Amino acid sequence: MSSLQNITADNVVPLRVNKADRPWTHLDDLESEAIHILREVAAEYRNPVLLFSGGKDSTILLRLAEKAFRPGRFPFPLMHVDTGHNFDEVIEFRDRTVERLGERLIVRTLDESIAQGRIKLKHPNQSRNAFQSVTLIDAIDEFAFDACIGGARRDEEKARAKERIFSFRDSFGQWDPRRQRPELWSLYNTRVDAGEHMRVFPISNWTELDVWQYIAREKLELPSLYFAHERPVTMRGANLLPVSDLVEPRAGDRVETRVVRFRTVGDISCTSPVESTASTIDDIIAETISARVSERGATRLDDQASEAAMEERKKAGYF
Repeated sequence: MSSLQNITADNVVPLRVNKADRPWTHLDDLESEAIHILREVAAEYRNPVLLFSGGKDSTILLRLAEKAFRPGRFPFPLMHVDTGHNFDEVIEFRDRTVERLGERLIVRTLDESIAQGRIKLKHPNQSRNAFQSVTLIDAIDEFAFDACIGGARRDEEKARAKERIFSFRDSFGQWDPRRQRPELWSLYNTRVDAGEHMRVFPISNWTELDVWQYIAREKLELPSLYFAHERPVTMRGANLLPVSDLVEPRAGDRVETRVVRFRTVGDISCTSPVESTASTIDDIIAETISARVSERGATRLDDQASEAAMEERKKAGYF
């Protein structure tokens, strides 16, 4: 099939805006670096994949991929490791976005891994966030992917700050920070042997503020959860929890409706909203400028449990 089939004016994106139209900014530098990285992946790897969850960071990756490869098709499929505990709004947005782009989406679920006995939970509503690595590594083996592109950023969390842009993983999918390769002058060692693969992070050098400024510039659509809305919540310790079938109130919990938004979206059982009236992207940018805690540190409860939690998961294959 021709790579030009199913391409319409709606999904053709210009590679860059003429400098006469607006001044060159740091966002253009970040965009250029990310496009270079995506094209490097396409050139160096036989069978790459881009992870797309429907969150803001992976949505930016799709826009960057459009700028890198349109009007042709992406040189890789998209894949989502679905915990089964995702917000309905995010899954709806994921499917609608993939349909608009006309790209291939692979979905592998933790429910399948649980049914196969690959994952064993202590109870049905246990947070599944930490178990995604099992399903991810199984999918990498199933499709023989040799590079996985993801939207992780170094400012999110201490362990991710140790990452290279091209992050080597051994034949077990494991990450060893002592075996990561130098990346001088934007030169990347992309070599992997059979069974090994690379995790690639094109927006490593972006911050949460950069992300929102780019979303504003590109006029990107996002799931409604990122914007202020009313939701039943309960306070547990220092965190708000979204009340749902997966997060049921405990004895003594007070359920109330508050105006909140999510800085990051993930497993419902461990993703905490923040009180906010930010209903537009400009509002969110202003709020982000004044934030003193990283998005994961403020809203991912399982990441707060231990400073070493993310690093241990990454060593076991987590993204």
